[in-house]
This record gives sequence, C-alpha cells and structure tokens, in this order.
Amino acid sequence: MKKLVLAISAMLPALWAGAAPYAIQHVEPMNWWVGMKSSDLQVMVHGEKIAELAPALAYPGVRIASVERTDNPNFLFVNLKIGATTKPGELKLQLKRGKDVVTTVPYRLDARRKDSAARRGFDSGDAVYLIVPDRFANGNPANDDAGMREKSDRGNPDGRHGGDLAGMQAQLDYIRNLGFTMVWPTPLLENNQQAYSYHGYALTDYYRIDPRFGSNEDYRNYVAAANARGIGVIHDVVVNHIGTGHWWMRDMPSSDWINHGTRFVKTNNQHTVAQDIHAAPEDKAGFVDGWFDTTMPDVNQKNKLVARYLIQNTLWWIEYANLSGIREDTYSYADPAFLNDWNRAVRAEYPHLNVVGEEMDDRPYMVAYWQKGVVNRDGFRSELPSVMDFPLVDTAPKALTAPEDGGQGLIRIYETIAADYLYADPLKLMVFPDNHDRPRALAQVDGNVDLLKTDLVLMATTRGIPQVFYGTEMLIQGPKQRTDGVLRADMPGGWAGDTVNAFTGTGLTDAQRDMQHLVRTLFNWRKTSSAVKTGKLTHYMPSDGHYVYFRHDGRQTVMVVLNKNPQATQLDLARFAGMVRQARQGRNVLTGAAVDLRAPLALPAMTSVVVEW
Repeated sequence: MKKLVLAISAMLPALWAGAAPYAIQHVEPMNWWVGMKSSDLQVMVHGEKIAELAPALAYPGVRIASVERTDNPNFLFVNLKIGATTKPGELKLQLKRGKDVVTTVPYRLDARRKDSAARRGFDSGDAVYLIVPDRFANGNPANDDAGMREKSDRGNPDGRHGGDLAGMQAQLDYIRNLGFTMVWPTPLLENNQQAYSYHGYALTDYYRIDPRFGSNEDYRNYVAAANARGIGVIHDVVVNHIGTGHWWMRDMPSSDWINHGTRFVKTNNQHTVAQDIHAAPEDKAGFVDGWFDTTMPDVNQKNKLVARYLIQNTLWWIEYANLSGIREDTYSYADPAFLNDWNRAVRAEYPHLNVVGEEMDDRPYMVAYWQKGVVNRDGFRSELPSVMDFPLVDTAPKALTAPEDGGQGLIRIYETIAADYLYADPLKLMVFPDNHDRPRALAQVDGNVDLLKTDLVLMATTRGIPQVFYGTEMLIQGPKQRTDGVLRADMPGGWAGDTVNAFTGTGLTDAQRDMQHLVRTLFNWRKTSSAVKTGKLTHYMPSDGHYVYFRHDGRQTVMVVLNKNPQATQLDLARFAGMVRQARQGRNVLTGAAVDLRAPLALPAMTSVVVEW
C-alpha cells in the first residue's frame, strides 16, 4: 500500500495551477479490495480536461460498467464491476483518446483481512475513551508543522499544540490500564486550514491523515497496536461538511457538489425541522443545506456522485485501518435519505460494526428520532444503530447541583431515563459525563469532585455505552461556559518538560491519584459485570437525596446508589426488597468491602456506591 501511495503521489504535480492537459491530480479511492459484498466501485479521476478521455482496462474479473462525467471537464467517474472470484493484483486503467493511450493509472486490488466482514463493533459491553489527538500527547515534535498552513503554537488555546499518533500510541497501555476497551480520537484527517484547524472537523482531504499527526500508515499501525492490547478504534467521520481549504473548493467536481457553491449560506441550526410534520420545505432545506460555519462548506449528498464518494470513503477507512466502529459528526445536518444509504452500505459490508451518530439535543424525542427501529410519524425510518445520549449528559450535572425540591435534583435524572420508551434500544445509547463539545464535567458540577465521581458512577452503570473524555481522571476543569480551546486542554505529561504527568504519576496531587484510582477500579470492574453490560435496569423514584437503581440479568445483581447528601446517612433497604430478594451480602465495588444487605446501608457524605452480588 505504501509503495502504491508513493507511486501515485509521484504522478501528481505539486500545484494545480498551470497543470498540463491530462496530468492526473487525484485518483480516489487510491485502491480497493476483492471479496467485498458489493461488486461496485466508483473511481474518481481528477486531471486537466481528463473527461475528454475514455477509460479502458483488461483485468480478469473486472470490467467498466459505465462512465460518468459532470459539468467540470476535469473529472471522470469510472464505474467498475468486480467479480466475486477476482484475484488481488494491479490493474492498468488506461485513459485513451480514440485508440491512443494518453496515460495509464496503476490501480491495486488487494486481499481483505481474514474475517474482515465479521469484525465485532463496539456495544454496551465496551467503555470508550475519547481523545482530541492534538491535545493528548506529542510523540514526534518533528512533525508539529509538517509544511502545513497553520503552525504549532502551544500558547494559543485555539492553536495547534503538536499531539500526534506517535504520542497516542505511546500511551495505549495507560488507556488499557484505566479499563477502556475502545478509543475514539476526534478526526485525524488533514485539516490544512489557515487557522483553528486542531479539532479536525474542517477536513481538506478525505483520504489523508493530517501529516501533523502522522501518515496513513502510522494510523494503521496505531490501530494494530491498540488491537494488540484489546482496544478497538472508533473513527470519527464527517459527511456533512468539509473545510474551505479542501482541494474541491479550488476545482469543484460539479457545480452542485457543494450546497450554495462557494457562497456562504449559514444553516438555520433548527434541529426540530428535521422531524416537524408541519415544517415548510424551505426551512428543512435551510437546516440541511446551509453551511455549518464560514469555514465549513456543506456537501451536497443528494448528488449521487457525492453520496457514492462519501460511502466509499467510509468503507475504505474501515478496511484499510481495520476499524472497530464509526462515530458520525453533526448527524442530523446531512441529507436523511443519504444517511440511510450510508448506514446500509456500512452494515452490508460489516454486519456487526456499530455506528453512533451525534444529534446534539437535550430532548429525548429529538435524539430517539434518529435511532434504527423507532417508528416516526413523518414516515422516516432511520438506519442508525446508536445515538449519543445528550439528554442525560445535559441533565446529570444540573440534577446533581440542584436542591432536592420543587421537581429539581435527582428526579430529573430519573425522568430522563424514564423516557427510554422513546428509543428502540436504550442499550445502544452512548452515555458520557462530557465530551469535546461540552464544558468539562468537573466545571459543570462547580468543581465538586464528589459530584464528579457520582456522575462517573452513573455513566458507568446506567444503560448504554459509556464514554469518558481524556483528562477527566486528571480533574481537568476549565470554565463552566463552553470555551472549546480551553476545555480541550493538553493532557498533563503529554509534552516533554511537563511537570505533572498523568501517564507516569509524576507530580500528581492526592485528588488526581484518587480520581485515577476510581476510574481504573470502576471500568476494570465493569468488564466483568454481565448485569451492567447487558442487563435490565430497574430504578426507584429518588427520595431523601438518594437515587437507587438496579442492573440485573438473572446471573448478577448490581445496586447503584447515587447519593448527594452533604452529611452521612443511613439508607433503609427494605424499600428495595423486591430487588434484593433473599440476598444477604454484597460487595462494594469501589472499596471491596462486604455489605450487609439485611441492615440499613451506611453512606458517607456525598458518596455514591455500587454493590454487587
């Protein structure tokens, strides 16, 4: 693969301006695989006046089914059919004028990994560690700039800080030892923007890892190293928009490739129109077709060539890097019909791979609309397996910091989970104390470490797939008002010279060590708990500053007590006799102490407990 990429790169001129006729600029995807379920492959060829040429090839088991052209003569879309018995190898895609071969594109068809289609995705048995690569660890300072437009400036909260794949790979044992089985890096693809490029969501090349993080091969090696430690990698995909620095913006494949062309028309950001049965068509279009930001042009997935390009790109990264899942950004902003086609295509090739979509809304019915299996009144039936539980994420810190009266407090968490009837499968919700788009959980609970611990206990033991943001275990706080560059702070110890090091323990406070211990204990235990991973949830209405729920599956019972009382209390377990049943003794998961289930449960102030039997 590396030799192929280098060979193609050598064919591409450094600059588009002044390119000679028929000089090839891009061939995407750069390769493909035999043995895929779908026999169809669309190859996009980009070069000056390339549409004037006709493709031809002679390779056993592969034929050109059709050729598509757009209103831009610099693009040619070659639709191939790959037979089920086709062998791996290099085909020669000839581009001809009449009978004359003007240029030839070498194109690899590779063999798939063994059992690639049967790969397991992530589910409620996993725990996910979310990182922002630029802010996690700098393993190779030599690539901090890598010839890109925005240079490294660690002193600027919104600038590039130098984190990379080498740093991420060096700390995989740390993530494993904390108890996490999946890692989700925010996008690693090239973001060659003038400024504010560190976050990765304004990509400028769909097929290239940003060189400030490393190379495509570095990414594949990172995934392999993670897999060797029992950790899967979730790839962050963006199909809704690109960055203004994308090469498409200099030579648009077709006039309708980007919504509104090169003119900025902002999305109305009104998520409700997606499912509003009374919404005006213009308002729906204003949400889906508008640009996310001045630097993020909106991709037109209603164009079938765009749709195929995006679908193939997702499949390419799954196969190339050996991924364990997909997280799709700004899910509801994309065209709904395309999203369903995209999900079906992923599931057709990888039936057990999970995809989670972001609908950043705190209302359960808004999020549930997008989960597969939900019957919506407007007739839309989503194909998305998992959704992110922003309703619980946003409710939890408010409930934990509010007084226990007037319909506030823990009852808000109870009511949010009681709305699970809206979802097709609550076990497929991704739950989290915070992420890269929310103020840090510690800030949201006003710096109260005990309440942060309770929030973590909730997210680790309620239904769904728990995700923890890097640095939570280090008590990174930041402001309560969302300030992205600050909440996405550098991980202590990720840079040479850091006096505090999360990875080695150097310079940690007692509070930081204690929080690391809690996370390590909680999530390593979670690996062993069948009830928490897949069991039912039965909860009791909160009372006297306690919210009690049980996870149970017939083999194991787990009792969780969320406790926000500022003084020591005694919890009478008689109310929960229907769940405790004949059990006489349990074990406190966080301390290892035995718990007498026949007596009131002693709860220290502001301390939540998890008891198993």
